[in-house]
Amino acid sequence: MESAPSGTDRSDALNEDPEENGELRLRPGAPMPLGAVARGDGVHFALYSSRATQVWIALFRGVRDKTPDCEIALDPAAHRMGHVWCVHVEGLRPGALYCYRADGPHDPRHGHRFDPHCYLVDPYARIVVDNREGGLPKCQVPHDAPVSDGASRPRVAPEDAIIYETHVKGLTAHPSSEAAEPGTYRAVAEMADYFKDLGVTTIELLPVQECGEPVLKRQNPLTGEHLTNYWGYSPLNFFAPAGRFASQGGEGEQWSEFRAMVDALHRKGLEVVLDVVYNHTSEGGAGGPVQSFRGIDNALYYLLDSKGAYLNYTGCGNTVKCAHPVVGELIVESLRCWARHLRVDGFRFDLASVMNRGKDGHLQQNSPLVERIAEDPVLQGVKLIAEAWDVGGAYQVGAFGTPRWADWNGRFRDDVRRFWRGDMGSKADFALRLTGSPELYQPHDRAPQNSINFVTAHDGFTLRDLVSYNEKHNEANGENNNDGSDHNISWNCGVEGDTDDPEVNELRARMQKDFLATLFLALGTPMLLGGDEFGRTQEGNNNAYCQDNPTSWCDWGLMDRYSEIHRFTKAMIRFRREHPVLRRTEYFTGAPCGVNGEPDLAWFDPWGAPLAWEDPELCLACMVDPSQNDGVGLYMMFNPTLVAREFFLPPQPWRLRINTARPSPNDIVSAEDAPAVSSENRFVVGRKALAVLTASGEEGA
Repeated sequence: MESAPSGTDRSDALNEDPEENGELRLRPGAPMPLGAVARGDGVHFALYSSRATQVWIALFRGVRDKTPDCEIALDPAAHRMGHVWCVHVEGLRPGALYCYRADGPHDPRHGHRFDPHCYLVDPYARIVVDNREGGLPKCQVPHDAPVSDGASRPRVAPEDAIIYETHVKGLTAHPSSEAAEPGTYRAVAEMADYFKDLGVTTIELLPVQECGEPVLKRQNPLTGEHLTNYWGYSPLNFFAPAGRFASQGGEGEQWSEFRAMVDALHRKGLEVVLDVVYNHTSEGGAGGPVQSFRGIDNALYYLLDSKGAYLNYTGCGNTVKCAHPVVGELIVESLRCWARHLRVDGFRFDLASVMNRGKDGHLQQNSPLVERIAEDPVLQGVKLIAEAWDVGGAYQVGAFGTPRWADWNGRFRDDVRRFWRGDMGSKADFALRLTGSPELYQPHDRAPQNSINFVTAHDGFTLRDLVSYNEKHNEANGENNNDGSDHNISWNCGVEGDTDDPEVNELRARMQKDFLATLFLALGTPMLLGGDEFGRTQEGNNNAYCQDNPTSWCDWGLMDRYSEIHRFTKAMIRFRREHPVLRRTEYFTGAPCGVNGEPDLAWFDPWGAPLAWEDPELCLACMVDPSQNDGVGLYMMFNPTLVAREFFLPPQPWRLRINTARPSPNDIVSAEDAPAVSSENRFVVGRKALAVLTASGEEGA
């Protein structure tokens, strides 16, 4: 073996200077549980490695230290059971800082990349400290989990959920934020009243698992500033809450502060869902750093080809071997930890189709791991949401896992955008999205709420940018505008970027309302991108993963400028709650129902005739029978064209609730204030607008 890094071997120093170092003694350990756990008079360590020939535990005195105070060399004869290296260190206490080192074969062609010079993060560590530029990430032995303050879990039914996707730091980091500690878990907790007032039920946070490569090796060519791994989709560890969002920057306080944030949101009846990344790690491809998994058991943790090269189904250089039982156990234990000890209410799995890939990388329909997560007793009651694709060509939307799983409906995003852009041939797909995407989900025994509907998300344009840019503008990312999707299905309303033209700005506001109204009128579970409710912009950057600056942060100063969008969003959420048919858990059938034998849902063209789907006419309308909506009939009209269109209405008294062509506050009104529609049973829907009518006399009684 090559010489070890500097530091004293603890096996030779057990009785050295006990007043300064404490007196540590080694006792045989047990193979379970994996990780570092404080027990009685010491700490128990257990690390799985099927190929390591030698393992050391490096102990550090201070959070910022780069060399250990001492090291413990584990004896293979005394401290290894099967493939688990385990020892009980008597005299060590909670809060102790440690890393591993491991030696073994360095044979990349056979998948082995051991390097005894590298300090390694424990895959089961609950807390990681000093994970910053120039720092050395270390693990901290956890204290007892903080006692719950008694806040009960909200348990929002999927059909009632309204998801708000946001970033812990970006939510409050902007100077316009009034947070006491901007960019932290504590600041998210301070936003609870805002979320409740808006009407959302579930806060979905971009990754909070501790990530690697905090600072990227390039600069913003426009400003010269260093670019960072802002989104956090490069996990270093699957258990540890990210220290960069804690009040002291991550010196151990992150665990309790994350838990306090969750409890504070729970007290307001808000759920917390985490965007989790189990498909790849920050160690990247063959030229990446040795930080944890690669130096512990590379061939076990990653998908490799026959020559030891990394299979890349993630676009990030490596792919986690989820099909291996040891790796699957790690993932399940991580989820249990977040759900049980940190009390989160659900998970959105990034590139979840990777979990359906076997050990050889081939795609399966329903892997044992995906089924195990759905059936795990600890995870019952938590929301499971899949991003049901990967960059290797998998696309499993509507068919991912069992009916316990919901998934991001990428078809909803694309088809709704096409329709409102005015693409020919888009109305049939738009109608399917509005009615819960039955052709995607129903054949697989899914209900409408299994579809997570969204128009925008962190990855892509914001809603304001969707109607302001035809092309991406990612020059600030330092990749010559080659990163990010070119398939945005956007329309700039005639001018690229910001403009003072009042006509263009009026049209952009109208189209933002169209998208918001469609999102909340559609069957399924709506997801709102944080900041879309008040016109947040990234100035055309559709891949702001590295922009830890005002480009990505929520500028709360926009609330005044775009107050009508904010008001409209709140009112649309209220409208959705008023009408149970929008939250129904069964698909429409078109079959007769109610006392008059009318269909539960019927489609019409602008002339009031049954809709001919092959007709190139884009405008369409639908009527929901009152029997499906607590006695309230709905008539929805959609005009994605650039000219106003007259619609002929069914002959009954109607009142106007929503009309995106009208200026605020008349764009959406309460049932009590809704004006009656002319008795001529005709209604003009403005260009690029929608309108919703309700049956007169049935609502608000």
